Amino acid sequence: MTKKQKAQYIMEELDKLYPETPVPLDHKDAYTLLIAVLLSAQCTDDRVNQITPLLFEKADTPAKMIQLSVEEIKAIIRPCGLSPRKSQAIYDLSHILINEHNSEVPADFEALERLPGVGHKTASVVMSQAFGVPAFPVDTHIHRLMYRWGLTSGKSVEQTEKDAKKLFPESAWNKLHLQIIFYGRSHSPARSPKLSVDYITREIGKKSVLKTYKP
Repeated sequence: MTKKQKAQYIMEELDKLYPETPVPLDHKDAYTLLIAVLLSAQCTDDRVNQITPLLFEKADTPAKMIQLSVEEIKAIIRPCGLSPRKSQAIYDLSHILINEHNSEVPADFEALERLPGVGHKTASVVMSQAFGVPAFPVDTHIHRLMYRWGLTSGKSVEQTEKDAKKLFPESAWNKLHLQIIFYGRSHSPARSPKLSVDYITREIGKKSVLKTYKP
């Protein structure tokens, strides 16, 4: 199978499995999504969804957030991990949104990536899921599966993103990156997946050299 053939097969199978792709992080607008994505770094979506209602009950806008102290934010988000860094970032970016963006989350990659605690992946999630702008955020599941499927070298998430954007049509990016995440969680965990479960890798492997992911 060529890479293009693999990509087409993967899209067809994932569409069968996941015709609907709800955003895994609970949110009501771009700001609450931005905060939820920031909190999800090295934390599960389920845990974030347990914590954000507590935080957003007190502060679901930049103006309300800066009324809390960094210590108050940190106490609420502690179960998400990295709370000292995340709480400071949430507090600081809320000030920036008020002072520089009229309290709105900017629909702009560069502006988002200038915010404290917001890297390219977080900006890509917000742009795709809040604003519908084509993007292909790469998390550990996507990075791992793209390599297992022989679609990228696996050298870096940056290269994986470039390769994904070349292989898959832009119109599919926003849905497809979620489909791959869902598939990775249910069919292809990081530790030695059973090919009877991870059937996409099995089917591709029948006609290709199956690679073993090495992080």
